[in-house]
Amino acid sequence: MVTRVAMWSGPRNISTAMMRSFGARAGAVVVDEPFYAHYLVATGLEHPGRDDIIASQPVRWPDVAAQLTQPLPDGVTLQYQKQMTHHLLPGMLPGLQDWLAGLSHAFLIRDPARVIASYAKVRDTPTLADLGFAQQAAIFERCGGPVVDADDLLADPPGVLAALCDALGIGFDPAMLAWPPGRRDTDGVWAPHWYASVEASTGFAPARPVDRGLPAHLEPLLAQALPFYQQLAVHRLTA
Repeated sequence: MVTRVAMWSGPRNISTAMMRSFGARAGAVVVDEPFYAHYLVATGLEHPGRDDIIASQPVRWPDVAAQLTQPLPDGVTLQYQKQMTHHLLPGMLPGLQDWLAGLSHAFLIRDPARVIASYAKVRDTPTLADLGFAQQAAIFERCGGPVVDADDLLADPPGVLAALCDALGIGFDPAMLAWPPGRRDTDGVWAPHWYASVEASTGFAPARPVDRGLPAHLEPLLAQALPFYQQLAVHRLTA
């Protein structure tokens, strides 16, 4: 039996480390942000590596959904999809209903102050739409599924991963706790712009202290994001 897990996350949320973790499981394959090219074409946004991203993936969302439902190689029992919530643009969810129904959904959340501080290092004027908090709440309301807070995971990787795997019905694999450093063939072509930390990693690092104070121009964004984060945080798994 094949399980297809969609992990819905915003950017700068240890989502790539989580992809590394699932990729270390026996019998698993991972997919990195499959709707990214469609998102860039549809919005016209300028992101680092935009042209390379658009050239690397299908740009029509129905083609992406079809690609994600193709049969998996022999011996593969788990497909893990690292999905960015902001890549599902308004109007896509109804058309993706059948595809969504075939997935096991999970949600990776993170303190908005951490997300905003990290994201602003690469794009200095993020918007609420860039960060995916509102979209994540909408997907959760539609699909449901276990919720993992990044800080909880970093505080207790084996306990929280075991709880997540149990909620997904896939069984915990201790191999998820460590992985070799370096880039993967499954990483998106945007990796050189975003993945330096995870490429140097060999496991989940402890969370670093963060000063919740942000530049004045980003404080309103934090106030906008917090209610959506809190909406999911009340459902988060504990070890």
